[in-house]
Amino acid sequence: MISNRQILKTFRIRKIREITLLMLMILPLPSFSQVEKIMVHDPVMIKQGDTFYLFCTGMGITMWSSGDMVNWKKEKQVFEKAPAWAVEAIPGYSGHTWAPDISFHNGEYYLYYSVSAFGKNTSCIGVATNKTLNPNDPMYQWIDHGKVVQSVPGRDMWNAIDPNLMLDNSGTPWLVFGSFWEGIKLGKLNPEMTAPAEPQEWHTVAARPRDYYTDEKNAGEGSIEAPFLFKKDKYYYLFVSFDFCCRGLESNYKVVVGRSENIIGPYIDKNGFKMIYGGGTPVLTGNKDWPGVGHNAAYTFDSQDYIIYHGYDARDQGKPKLLIDKLNWDADGWPFVVNK
Repeated sequence: MISNRQILKTFRIRKIREITLLMLMILPLPSFSQVEKIMVHDPVMIKQGDTFYLFCTGMGITMWSSGDMVNWKKEKQVFEKAPAWAVEAIPGYSGHTWAPDISFHNGEYYLYYSVSAFGKNTSCIGVATNKTLNPNDPMYQWIDHGKVVQSVPGRDMWNAIDPNLMLDNSGTPWLVFGSFWEGIKLGKLNPEMTAPAEPQEWHTVAARPRDYYTDEKNAGEGSIEAPFLFKKDKYYYLFVSFDFCCRGLESNYKVVVGRSENIIGPYIDKNGFKMIYGGGTPVLTGNKDWPGVGHNAAYTFDSQDYIIYHGYDARDQGKPKLLIDKLNWDADGWPFVVNK
């Protein structure tokens, strides 16, 4: 029998969901930036010297380079062969690698990546490092360090994909990740940033309502994924994508955000709703040209903040394309998109 307390909790969660959806419906539709529309999915970016490097989902992890974030050159994929550990861990995995994350620490570039079976939480996150991102540099060599974290169907109510690394104010590394199930997880890493810290520390930082009768092996309808943490002044901003990607013209991806002064949360949206209960302030929603937009990353280049993401191009059969916009902040410290 369901208690009155459970009924009240369910009602509260549904009201938060209704308010959030209403906000998403009335948010003005942006006119997205007119960068060169290369085909990408789940893009992340970093700058080394005068060159921007972009990594995204693809066989062996797709890599691009650019001098201006407009004209892009496709580089050789990161992995020529699928990592042996991942082939063994994930049945059916043959090298198509998802949702990378790139950052620079301790003189090395850290590239986290996802290997998974679609729609299941049979998933792992791995990490590789490199001294340089310039393929012409003699020191260019990706060294794979293997599995960082793994999710197992029937054991875990979370999904080990969509990683993003963030160091807190004390320099401690944390990995945020997740897709569907019971939401977005944050885990403390060891100093080498290659495995969970011991003793382990885990937190749920964002989630959407999940029907209690859904089998734990199923993703459910709590459509939330692609977390990305961005530090601005005193706040950690947690961006996540709501709703559905990967459906071409039927995609309805959108980006929302919350913030916290503590990396472990709670993350609160502009209206005071906690992200662990489905809260999130809209940042990007689709329009007739780009019906779904999401899986964003955020960076500062040359004193300007940017948000990069992919959108499904209605003028090209719903193919996923790269989109980049300037990211500005209102008087209360909330991010908004400035279109070129």
